[in-house]
Amino acid sequence: MSEQIENIVVGKLGATYGIRGWLKVHSFTDSAENIFQYSPWLLNQNGSLVEYKVESWKRHNKGYVCKLEGIDVREDAHLLTNFEISINAASLPKLSEDEFYWRELFGMQVVTTKGYSLGTVDDILETGSNDVLVVKANLKDAFGKKERLIPFLEEQVVTNIDRDAQRIEVDWDPGF
Repeated sequence: MSEQIENIVVGKLGATYGIRGWLKVHSFTDSAENIFQYSPWLLNQNGSLVEYKVESWKRHNKGYVCKLEGIDVREDAHLLTNFEISINAASLPKLSEDEFYWRELFGMQVVTTKGYSLGTVDDILETGSNDVLVVKANLKDAFGKKERLIPFLEEQVVTNIDRDAQRIEVDWDPGF
């Protein structure tokens, strides 16, 4: 049985820049320039992932541009515009047991400290003060809720995250 390789989208290629094969880069990483720490980049071309290495990159205005190895003219670069940039999840830095990536929370069951099931994590909203879990139930629950927004406040609201059980425990009133 072969193990499934997980790839993560970390950005997107934008418009061409100049005539020597450079492209604008839209990074989805926490710090925008961290996208250049990952190699190789995987671009989905006609259903196949093709590896590209960044030859060079630089800051340009409020964003970044890069030159990929083997892409030397504007016309070749133009063929890659709007492609999502993925990386192999295994290339992400290893975290300690009490740390996790947001992507690990998606699909986890959310249960109150009293055992009431609220649903599963469907999204995470980044706000200025704290992040918010978007928890969706399959059907409306006894409180008439199909979706809840729960602040991600460790210890205060989020009391436990169990990777193995794929479960997040929260101190939260199901009626809220």
